Amino acid sequence: MRKAWRASTLTALFAVLVLGGLLAFDRTCLELTVLSSNEKSAMLAQLANEWNRGATVDGRCVQVRVVRKPSGDAERALARGWDESADGPRPDVWSPAASSWTLLLRQHLAARNVPDVLPPRLPSVIQSPLVIAMPKPMAQALGWPDRSIGWSDLLALSREPQGWGRHGHPEWGALRLGKTNPTVSTSGLHALIAAYFEATGRLPAETDLSDPKVADFVRGLESSVVHYSETVATFFLNLREADRRGSALSYVSAIAVEEKEVWDYNRGVISSDVADPTPGLPPRVPLVAMYPPLGTLVADHPYAVLDVPWMTEEKRRVAAAFLRFLESAPTQERFASAAFRDHLGQPGAEISEANGLLAREPSLALRPPAPRVIDRIQRSWSDLRKRARVIIAIDESEAMGERLPSGETKLELVRRAALEAVGQLAGDDEVGLWSFATRAGTAPYRELVAVGQLAGDDEVGLWSFATRAGTVPYRELVAVGRAGAQLGPLRGAIEQLSPVPGGRTALYATTRAAVRTLGSSIDPTRVNAVVVLTGGRNEDPGDQDRTALLDFLQSQREDSLVRVFTIGYGDKADEETLRLIARASRGAWYEATPGAIASVLRLVISDF
Repeated sequence: MRKAWRASTLTALFAVLVLGGLLAFDRTCLELTVLSSNEKSAMLAQLANEWNRGATVDGRCVQVRVVRKPSGDAERALARGWDESADGPRPDVWSPAASSWTLLLRQHLAARNVPDVLPPRLPSVIQSPLVIAMPKPMAQALGWPDRSIGWSDLLALSREPQGWGRHGHPEWGALRLGKTNPTVSTSGLHALIAAYFEATGRLPAETDLSDPKVADFVRGLESSVVHYSETVATFFLNLREADRRGSALSYVSAIAVEEKEVWDYNRGVISSDVADPTPGLPPRVPLVAMYPPLGTLVADHPYAVLDVPWMTEEKRRVAAAFLRFLESAPTQERFASAAFRDHLGQPGAEISEANGLLAREPSLALRPPAPRVIDRIQRSWSDLRKRARVIIAIDESEAMGERLPSGETKLELVRRAALEAVGQLAGDDEVGLWSFATRAGTAPYRELVAVGQLAGDDEVGLWSFATRAGTVPYRELVAVGRAGAQLGPLRGAIEQLSPVPGGRTALYATTRAAVRTLGSSIDPTRVNAVVVLTGGRNEDPGDQDRTALLDFLQSQREDSLVRVFTIGYGDKADEETLRLIARASRGAWYEATPGAIASVLRLVISDF
């Protein structure tokens, strides 16, 4: 997939989809900007382009453009007050993936004593329920399609000493759950809310959030997570790679996704944010959808005409006309052909058992909790999520001293972004800091901060790297330890990062060494991971064997796996190699421009 369309690409903070040659708007036409969630944005843009060709309002032509932005990011931008320089074109209509985000927006605006920008009525464009996607053999072992499972069943299986052996398949090991980040992703937010529903047995109230038994239930589910991600596409990429190797049942047992995304994966489509995506080869082991028997939340894709200063009555009429087009039978059939349910929640022909989906489900659509409760549930995740044990390795090669138009160097921006990002870590995360660059007579990397806890449980270490002639091109600046206890040394080491004169990037040696360091003392109760940030490609003369590195990463056992999350910084980063490293280690790859490095680092840290 081209990088401009990749869901995990963060080259910019927003993406404007303009299809079919609409490179500029005709200023004589009535214009409307629709802010859309990722999964439908390309299809919505394609439909808008078609509608633009013939539609008129008040006797004038219309031009609707669709801007893609993750629902969580859009909600935060609207809540703080839209900033075009940071957030992109000002939206006239917002269509997040679910009404849960509109409830959060109302809560956040009210907390700031800011008037509501949402209308009382929020019609649905399309719908897709939250499901538990499982590889078909695993689902069948649990009784699919005649029996479905819920979050309580997953918790019980995660606590089962025999793991899948309880169901006749000890070779599948323990339950491994994939979940997206609930601060940006709808499936992640809905899965978190659904866990509270099952923990309480009813619509959760504020008092339930302080109940230790409820917290224990949610924390127990989170403990089975292999890692988090901003998007389901990360899990699908890793699952497809495992499927290609004939080991699809070794990566994850279950992933919280929207029903439509199961259909996408089974067609060979990793991400549906591309208009008319061409399917690849279907997986050998397909996914099927489990619908929690106590009910599930639904991504209802609301259509909110915003009450904002730049809104006009003409725009309102265009918005109403475009909504009528989206709700029309021919357009709804187009959505149904892509496995969305219609705006009333009715399934089309693609929702079938043959496609791993069940038209008779879900048995119950759950109503989201009150806005204040959703807000507290979302904020609870930072306390209840699985803790991390991570080494952060930062490139200190000479190229990181490149001066940008702002006058700052690339590494200066990284220092500022890293200082902000480590502040997100929980006190009980464990973290270490390494740097890497070739230096005469030394290792090409160095440990800046050994892995250790910040204050409580998460562990993180920080490394920098660049080739250093004569020895290994990396160094440990802070050993891995509790983040809270060593936040001071961590920040001090980050502030001292500087480009090494003549230093070159030692990507392979550093990645291998960091993975071995964590792998030598794996902690199965944590997400064990290495974050590698580089602005270049491997230039270490002492280690040029990429194939050997990839084989080493891929050969890791699932029960002692250290995942690598790679960040390609700027246009000189070796995108291909960084993607391959992430894929071989079942991690994730991120792309960042200097302007977006702060947001990318925040996102990577929150994905543990």
